[in-house]
Amino acid sequence: MIFFFLFLLRSFCQIFPIGHRTVSFIDTSRNNRPVPVEIYYPAESAGNNTAVAAGTFPVIVFGHGYLMPYSAYAYFKDAMVRDGYFVVFPTTEGGLIPNHRDFGGDLSFIVVKMKSEGMDPSSPFYLHVDTTSAVMGHSMGGGASLLACKNNTVPTAMVTFAAAETNPSAIAAASDITIPNLVFAASEDCVTPPPANQVPMYDSLASDCKVYINITGGGHCYFADYNFQCSLGETSCQQNFTITRDQQHAVTLDFARPFLDYFLRKNPASWILFNDSLASSSRVTYRKSFVVTHLDDQQSNKAFNLYPNPADDVVSIFSQFITEKNIEIKIIGLSGNVLLDQLFPAGISECRVNTSLLPSGFYIVSVRSGSAVSYSKFMKK
Repeated sequence: MIFFFLFLLRSFCQIFPIGHRTVSFIDTSRNNRPVPVEIYYPAESAGNNTAVAAGTFPVIVFGHGYLMPYSAYAYFKDAMVRDGYFVVFPTTEGGLIPNHRDFGGDLSFIVVKMKSEGMDPSSPFYLHVDTTSAVMGHSMGGGASLLACKNNTVPTAMVTFAAAETNPSAIAAASDITIPNLVFAASEDCVTPPPANQVPMYDSLASDCKVYINITGGGHCYFADYNFQCSLGETSCQQNFTITRDQQHAVTLDFARPFLDYFLRKNPASWILFNDSLASSSRVTYRKSFVVTHLDDQQSNKAFNLYPNPADDVVSIFSQFITEKNIEIKIIGLSGNVLLDQLFPAGISECRVNTSLLPSGFYIVSVRSGSAVSYSKFMKK
């Protein structure tokens, strides 16, 4: 139900055409190492070397799996670019004997390089690169992501798909990673079995916010589009998939999207959606650890009550803020779009908001007075 409303509300948001550039960066800190990349971005029009769309966009740097081309992740790239992200793929370390340390170094370098591109007047990405970024990867690229983020707080967050142990050890590197982390695994993964790979990585992470999601019935190669090399490797071990590749893609995006949207765009609705989905989904098992205070923790301490819930045409918000400052109430869709924004005078204890024009579904209420802000969920009948 929640994902249906997310899809419905997303349809009212801007969907960007996909632009593409092939660029070769040079990492001067590593003996002028060439780092060729494929950059996909929200564009004014689809195609190669087209202009970037107006605005600034977070960066996702994605590492490919062993012997897998970057094009094997088109489903993920297309979804995220259309949502308004840069997705950057290094095309290094694609041979039979890849250097995992160098691959991790490439991922780390690209995060910094893309930020500098956003500040370079000669770059086609000038003034279009946001300050937030994520390092991601699948299989070997997932393990290299941990190497990239070891003792590295430049990326805002990290997400891995069926990450593989590497040389040097990604599991050991995890103990020196503190940024928010989303670790994906698949229950039927016989290439990088979770007990020997993603579970010890998750356990070792020093992140204050970390989540482990195991997709029930999923496989290692299903985190990508069909790829012969990956599928060939998978045939060498036991397979017992109970979902399709498309179904695993859907689950992956359903959780990766709100996680990235919260940490890279600070969208409070996405954090609520992510946690509600964890609690309600029958498609995954999960573990999570939040030492820091996040939005779901704030719900029990919210500074207002809301009635009725579910609501019909009017929702009454009883604020405890009663101060000398005005009260601003926003109704936010699950995709982050502000649907109603209303200001009430200082000192008022009941704010009545007309919700009659809202479609049925789930929403977030934001109540702000001065610097104090609190959130809650409600449902419109």
